[in-house]
Amino acid sequence: MQSPPSPVPVVRDPAPMLERTRREWGGHEDLWVFGYGSLIWRPEFDHIEHRAARVHGWHRALKMWSRINRGTPECPGLVFALLSGGSCQGVVFRVPRADGHAVLERLWAREMMSGVYDPRWLRCDTPLGPVSALAFTLSRSSPNFTRALSDEEYRRVFAQSCGRFGTTLDYAQQTFDGLKRHQIHDKALARLLKLAG
Repeated sequence: MQSPPSPVPVVRDPAPMLERTRREWGGHEDLWVFGYGSLIWRPEFDHIEHRAARVHGWHRALKMWSRINRGTPECPGLVFALLSGGSCQGVVFRVPRADGHAVLERLWAREMMSGVYDPRWLRCDTPLGPVSALAFTLSRSSPNFTRALSDEEYRRVFAQSCGRFGTTLDYAQQTFDGLKRHQIHDKALARLLKLAG
């Protein structure tokens, strides 16, 4: 008999953050969402437009512990976070205004179950001009932030960590492939994937 899945450890109550995000958006215009990890290749919401986008002041990093989706409490995996500093190329998705509230609910169920991320509205530069998009960032003071990891630690995680949605290695590779489909080359991620050999 299989044991029940581990509950998601809650860092903060996500409900007040959802309400604040709703107020900040206002619901008067279409909703933009910035994807930098799995949202690029598995957004799970309908959108009427997507564009390549660059955010300044933040960068994509495989430095967030995952103890449910891509690992376990005993053998944590890793997922991407948007950390302060540098810049990040990703994809912005435009959601029709009428669907915005429902999509925010869906995003909270997917990304904010534990309240670990800090949702922010970031300026995203696109070929058709800048947009303000919702992005899920991570504080370096978060208990889920890994701090610096050695190549050996990445090799171990790639070789061993697996959660309810699969392995960390598969997640990292799918993100790399998703970025490539949008003509985005992440050199740091390419280097990490080579460690998996």
